Amino acid sequence: MRPFLSLVIAALLSVCATMARAADDADDWKLIGGILALVQQVVHEAATSTDPAAAQKKVDGILSGGNEKANRIAAGIADEMLQDMPAEQRVVVAALGRDLLTLARRDQARAAAPAQVPVAPARDDALQARKELHAMGLRYWDEQQFLEAVRRGDRIAVDLFLAAKGLQTKPGG
Repeated sequence: MRPFLSLVIAALLSVCATMARAADDADDWKLIGGILALVQQVVHEAATSTDPAAAQKKVDGILSGGNEKANRIAAGIADEMLQDMPAEQRVVVAALGRDLLTLARRDQARAAAPAQVPVAPARDDALQARKELHAMGLRYWDEQQFLEAVRRGDRIAVDLFLAAKGLQTKPGG
């Protein structure tokens, strides 16, 4: 399990423990039970899978809303937490929640994506085509070789010549 997720779970359990000490009625215990049930879903998925990648995928599914049971639990927690809140503030809290999830998903996607140096696609395509022509024993700037490829119907070589952008075009031609 990722360190961040472990911290979130630990924080939720700490909140539950604090709430349990202060709980004085059934509504408080209902909220604590909901939070514990949600945390239990995440921990159970992580603990019962023998494949860390599969476990991570299941946990990510829970956190991204892809698990129906976890969704029902989270909706119950939200209802319980917001029941005494005026409607105007409920709308703001819901919007904040959506935005926080969007930011978390964006950060997760950035962290998962390998760092890449941006290269212009056209330039990258031309370089690749030149390498492939060279591997075939052809020179990307040689118009005679290009015309021979056209005559023999070698569509692959013709496409590579065009992609390599090494042939000079004549004005008006």
